[in-house]
Amino acid sequence: MSSHPTAIADLTASELLRRYRSGSLSPVEATEAALARIRAHNETVNAFCLVDETTTLAAARRAEQRYLNTSPMGELDGVPVAIKDVFLTRGWPNLKGSKTVDPAGPWEQDAPAVSALRRHGFVPLGKTTTPELGWKGVTDCPCYGVTRNPFDPDKTAGGSSGGSASSVVLGMGPLALGTDAGGSIRIPAGFSGLVGHKPTQGRVPLWPASPFGQLAHPGPMTWTVEDAARLMNVIAETDPRDPTLPAAGGDYVAALAGGVGGLRVAFSPNLGYVQVDAEIARSVAEAARMFEALGARVEEVDPGFADPREAFDLLFFGGAANALRSIPEERHAEMDPCLIEAAGSVRDASMLDYLAAMNERAALIERTSLFHQQYDLLLTPTLPIPAFTAGREVPEGWHDPRWPSWTPFTYPFNMTGQPACSVPCGFTGQGLPIGLQIVGPRHADALVLRAAHAYQQAAPLTDHRPAWAR
Repeated sequence: MSSHPTAIADLTASELLRRYRSGSLSPVEATEAALARIRAHNETVNAFCLVDETTTLAAARRAEQRYLNTSPMGELDGVPVAIKDVFLTRGWPNLKGSKTVDPAGPWEQDAPAVSALRRHGFVPLGKTTTPELGWKGVTDCPCYGVTRNPFDPDKTAGGSSGGSASSVVLGMGPLALGTDAGGSIRIPAGFSGLVGHKPTQGRVPLWPASPFGQLAHPGPMTWTVEDAARLMNVIAETDPRDPTLPAAGGDYVAALAGGVGGLRVAFSPNLGYVQVDAEIARSVAEAARMFEALGARVEEVDPGFADPREAFDLLFFGGAANALRSIPEERHAEMDPCLIEAAGSVRDASMLDYLAAMNERAALIERTSLFHQQYDLLLTPTLPIPAFTAGREVPEGWHDPRWPSWTPFTYPFNMTGQPACSVPCGFTGQGLPIGLQIVGPRHADALVLRAAHAYQQAAPLTDHRPAWAR
């Protein structure tokens, strides 16, 4: 970890926009700085699977001209953004980490989040790495190889949005898109030391539909909460291709003000059933005390539900099994063998088993909704363990072969559809990031981001970039 004078590539999106408007920096300069970081570090961490400098610089030059004409376009004009390779992006292949997808396309459509970014003048940086079909909580696959942690390249960056996480931390771009169906934004945010927000289910439109159904949430991955709110303002715009969108979300940046004074905050160190690494437990408890110092009424209490792992596995891996049905069986040999194995574990489940899992999901939504009648927010660790060796689904000697076994704080809130944000709250003795998870009731994204911002302002770690990459 190191504090250094800020380089252009380390500026946040909010800082870039201020400098663009003042004329002290141009989108071309910012984009060239991000591309230089990609050239310098991508070979080490494998954050990007596609970089197209010609397209990227052309977009930056168009944005520069708009500023020269004093006619900037939308809220993110000229800001470089990395796009996880599960989002359709016009002109670029969307392989989803799979050799079974034909890169020839045609690739003529944008996903809703990418469409919104285009309306706001963004600079597309490239596509970031993902495990095959975004199926697991680490990032490696036969198509792209292994993605590594920006603070320690021997460790995993987490997943499935691991490429997006590494790109932001190393200054390869200030903003990135991720998706989260069991923790895939928050896991890499927690392991890699950045902000990752899983919005309320449906808050950010998603199309085409995810294999993981209503568990899946697109969202922002950024260096600061302010940037996450700024990106939310754009990607939460409505799109008719996703019919699940809730009521309009308002201005998330404007809603950051106000702090946490007077809020009723529940702090659950372990949800009542999770074993947590001691260093992580201490760091998260200290973060909870910071909320108290900021004026929140903090009470240590569990939300009162049992581990929904069995139901989650059926819903999540059932989605993976369904996705495999569209891929010819003879091509399964080209795919991640652990994905094939995990999908096979639920292949014999019945419709009644699926409905029982959906009933458990409904009961969990009811339980957490009632809990939030008493508490405005819930604090937990993002993860119970620090990042482990890259290229593995689970740590060495782990008791369970599947990734949900070490991310019990994230997937329950995919089942409930609640907003949940991971914000950095410390480092282990080995220099690995620790994440605090802030959970709110459904549709309370603005409140969650406000609380995360208040915490980050009080306990900033935003000067802690990886020392090896300077």
